[in-house]
Amino acid sequence: MDNISTGTLFIVLAILLLISGFFSASETAMMAINRYRLKHRAEQGHKGAQLVLALLARTDKLLGVILLGNNLINIAAAMLSTLIAIRLFGQGELVLFFVNLGLTFLILVFSEVTPKVIGASYPERIAYPAGFILAPLLRLVYPVVWFVNLFVQGLLKLLWIKPRQEESGNMLGLEELRTVVLESAKLLPGENRRIMLNLLGLESITVDDVMTPRNHIEAIDLADEPERISQQIATSHHTRLLVYEGSLDQIVGILHVRRILHTLASGEVTALALREVVEEPYYVPDGTPLFSQLRQFQENQKRLALVVDEYGELQGLVSLEDLLEEMVGEFTTHAPAQTGWLRQMEDGSWLVEGSALVRQVNRKLGLSFPLDGPKTLNGLLLECLEDIPEAGVSLKIGDTPIEIVQTQDRAVKVARIVLGQGGQARNLGQEP
Repeated sequence: MDNISTGTLFIVLAILLLISGFFSASETAMMAINRYRLKHRAEQGHKGAQLVLALLARTDKLLGVILLGNNLINIAAAMLSTLIAIRLFGQGELVLFFVNLGLTFLILVFSEVTPKVIGASYPERIAYPAGFILAPLLRLVYPVVWFVNLFVQGLLKLLWIKPRQEESGNMLGLEELRTVVLESAKLLPGENRRIMLNLLGLESITVDDVMTPRNHIEAIDLADEPERISQQIATSHHTRLLVYEGSLDQIVGILHVRRILHTLASGEVTALALREVVEEPYYVPDGTPLFSQLRQFQENQKRLALVVDEYGELQGLVSLEDLLEEMVGEFTTHAPAQTGWLRQMEDGSWLVEGSALVRQVNRKLGLSFPLDGPKTLNGLLLECLEDIPEAGVSLKIGDTPIEIVQTQDRAVKVARIVLGQGGQARNLGQEP
């Protein structure tokens, strides 16, 4: 060592600091790299990604080799800086103090903070090349890392700490997935992002939120005259109709209109002819999540279901189309009666039927009425007023003024919503 010039020692010290910086940058990059993008690149055959994925599968071994190399290099740098100081300034406690102080500064700047900031900013650019160095280095010093980890595992057991598995640690719940989708605004088209958010929300939305309420179901009464039944079938905008006898509590079945078209063309449709072609009704309990209902439609090969409460009473009707609209947006093949529940007035306010679903009102007018209570606007208004309202009564839900325009049978028939800063109406043919 005495034969080596001081200039050479400075060069060696600089190299040691750079190597220490490499370990620091590699550690941060390995921990900061996006695991899902990493798995995708590895599946595509990227060699560096495959090495990094293998290293991260054994996090304790990876950290062991990085910290082992980093600490050995830092110790060597400390010894070398002490030797340089003795050559330049001689021995002395004050000299050693300033040498340690200066080396600490150099390590912090060039071997710790700066490399770690770079590793965190460009994890893939650092981690992939580092994998080609760390993988063989781990194999080389594996006995030492294994020996150190024996003590580490023993200490963790004494502290009752169980290391988290890498796979389970990176699993995402629904809310985390929703956050990931929301933060991907620059990577996903707006329409794709909206559909993905709607799909993630299917588990929290129930059939009650999207069903057609009982009093809005278009159905055929077998007690009607054959002429009226034939006219109703001929003018219906639906391909499937509910068939009952006398009242909706006496359901006969579901009629697929095309199965009766030949009878309709040859003459009037009778109640007997309808009974022969109706299908057995398919019932589902209220509160069923949409995602579960979608699977049930698929498994049972059904497109229409009747929603019943705990007493077996009919609450409404839900179709496969209703579920698809929650994911991809509204279709344009609605009957006039279904699209007439919302009308804009000349003063900019909106007349809304009380039977309209709160979710539809929120979607169309860009509002945020609560969804965890009543499902219809009428129910929401009754809950807020805690009384049977009369025409002319006004109230506010949040910052949105609402006026009761018309009541009928102890329910709100029509209400006027005045949009302010809290809401902005959307095109009726489009989804938000």
